[in-house]
Amino acid sequence: MNQRDQISVSGQHILWVAGLGVGALTLAFVLGIQVGKNSASWRKPAQRSVEEELKELPEPLLDQLKIFEGEGPDKLVPAAKVEAAPTKEEPKAEAKPAEKNPEPKPESWTLQLIATTDAGEAKRVAAKAKAAGFPTATLKEKGQWKVRLTTPAERAVMDKNAEKLKKAGVKSSPVKVE
Repeated sequence: MNQRDQISVSGQHILWVAGLGVGALTLAFVLGIQVGKNSASWRKPAQRSVEEELKELPEPLLDQLKIFEGEGPDKLVPAAKVEAAPTKEEPKAEAKPAEKNPEPKPESWTLQLIATTDAGEAKRVAAKAKAAGFPTATLKEKGQWKVRLTTPAERAVMDKNAEKLKKAGVKSSPVKVE
């Protein structure tokens, strides 16, 4: 064998090749991470307009309660039927004298007993309130189950009801009915 036909590989050559390989792999990894971050930012959803955001707001309470009366698309069965008072429109052309105007109507309130994503927990709280003598309605809004009293009243009455519910072991929060 000739000396020309032999290839000599020293330990120093092996270290150089291994070092270059590790450097190339590190560079490829870092560049891959950067490309992934940039492509993820390109896929972000476009900003929504104000109208689109307004469409996602919850419906007024009376509209939500219609599903318990069998009018809505979900048609749930409530613990007790909800009676919604029809809205009365007064003619705007006639101006009544100031002394004959009736007193402003008091605000209506109800109590919300729970807002949870667990339907079983909502049913348990509704049953506990029903056992204490309070009819409830269960609403589903934005993925949450909300249990509320079905009969709206003035704030003072709701505060008294909240005390009675507290004695029965049910926490509640007042909610204004629109």
